[in-house]
Formats: sequence, C-alpha cells, structure tokens
Amino acid sequence: MDRRDALRTLAALPFLAACRDRKAEPMSATPMPVLFLAHGAPPLLDDPAWMAELATWAKSLPAPKAVLMVSAHWETRPLAIGATTPVPLIYDFGGFPERFYRLQYPSPGAPQLAARVRELLGAKAIAFADEPRRGLDHGAYVPLMAMYPSAQVPVLQVSLPSEDPRLLLDVGAALAPLRDEGVLIVGSGFITHNMRLGFQDGPLPQWATDFDQWTKETLERHDVDALLDYRAKGPGAKIALPTQEHFVPLLVALGAAGTQAKVRFPIDGWWMGMPFTKRSVQLG
Repeated sequence: MDRRDALRTLAALPFLAACRDRKAEPMSATPMPVLFLAHGAPPLLDDPAWMAELATWAKSLPAPKAVLMVSAHWETRPLAIGATTPVPLIYDFGGFPERFYRLQYPSPGAPQLAARVRELLGAKAIAFADEPRRGLDHGAYVPLMAMYPSAQVPVLQVSLPSEDPRLLLDVGAALAPLRDEGVLIVGSGFITHNMRLGFQDGPLPQWATDFDQWTKETLERHDVDALLDYRAKGPGAKIALPTQEHFVPLLVALGAAGTQAKVRFPIDGWWMGMPFTKRSVQLG
C-alpha cells in the first residue's frame, strides 16, 4: 500500500465506523406502542392516584430509547422540532402555587432522534423547521415526571403544524418507523377540554360523558373516517372541545400506530370529579 492508498483508507475510517454502528443498532423485535395521554395541569403532580396510574403504565411498557412528544400546547407551522440540548422548561400556565414554577425535568436531549425525524418528514415532503431554544412545555414534562421520574430517557418535542385531522394522521404515519427503533411516540392532550365550563359543581355533564364514550367506541371500531370528522360526528363535540388542540394529538398517535392497531385504555375516569376525562390510549 502506497502513501496515497493509506491516506484514502484513513479518510474512510469514520464513514466505515458509522456504517458499522448503524448496522449494529438492534431493531425492536416488536414495534413500540404509541400513546395518547391526558396530561393534566401541574396539580396532577399532587394527585397520588393519577400519578400511580401513569407510573404503572410506564412500567408495563418496553423501555424506550427516547420519547417523541407531541403536546397540545405547541402549535406552529410548519412543524417545528424543539431543543436537542437541555434548555429551560416552559411554564405555560397561570394561577398555580409558586412551587410549580420551579419544577425541573432535566431529560437528555435527543439530537439523533431529531436527525431521524428530519429524515422521515423530508421523505414524505412534510415541511419542518428547527426551534433549538424551545424547551418542553407542561403537556410534555408533567406526565413524564410521573412516568419516567428520573428523567433518564432522552425527550424530543415537536409541534402540531395544523389542526387538520388528515394532515396530522399523515404526520403520524411519516413518523411510524421510529417505533421499530425503540422510540415511544406520545400524543399529549385531553379528549374533553372545556376550560370555560369545566369547573362547575354537580354531576358530570352529558356532553362530557357522551363525547368520551363516543371516542372510546370509535377507536375500538377502528372507524378512522368518523374520528377524522369528530367535530361533526362526535356527540357533544362542540362543547367538549370549543378549541381543538387537545384532541388532535390523538390523531398523530393514531397515524403513527396504524389505523388498525390494537386499542387499550390503561387509564380512564374523570379528574377530581370534573368533566376532564383522564382517558388515555395505548395503540399497538
């Protein structure tokens, strides 16, 4: 081997090592499930029963290599990819005790996951942008504090680029290959979410129980067309969801899991007797 050949060999070593590492990465024998969870406000952390339900659910899942979070509390177009290095949390709530504004969740960044998300979105011609200073909002870190309290799992948050049901189903489908790579895809919102009527005393209103039950049964039937048209077909939808951002992360999750995925409801019931359903969904 002459000097020129030797230099070429040395120059190729990083590329060869990268190829070797990529081939060595094990694929999951079974794809990771996809979750939609009701995330609650910061007082969820003071609810021992709900905290225990989330912790038990997490322990029943395969250990994720990373979490990809889609929260109701980040909407921007085009789809934005959040921080991949530790940055401050976002305290996007008001009127709570001061201690909730000192919460910390120092999860590792997920730059490799971000690169893979860019690759998958690009392959489907879905526009995206980077927001490297955008930290996790409470729709992400509050439930994760219950599920993965040691904050050891890398977390990447991406935004909702739209409230269009079909587009969000497509976004989820584009991200579906991550399931085979050990990534837990999580949509975080609420199936019923009316802040204007949600804190009234008395029995649960019919609009809340009707829409919650309709969503459950429609998921169980795999009636994707009805779910995509939930605003027209869901009983009580206009009152249960005067705005749409808390429901639509479910459609991203459904797209990622596949429209015929097995459906389970690890958590249900109502938060503190109010018309905020705790119903959470495991797909696949």
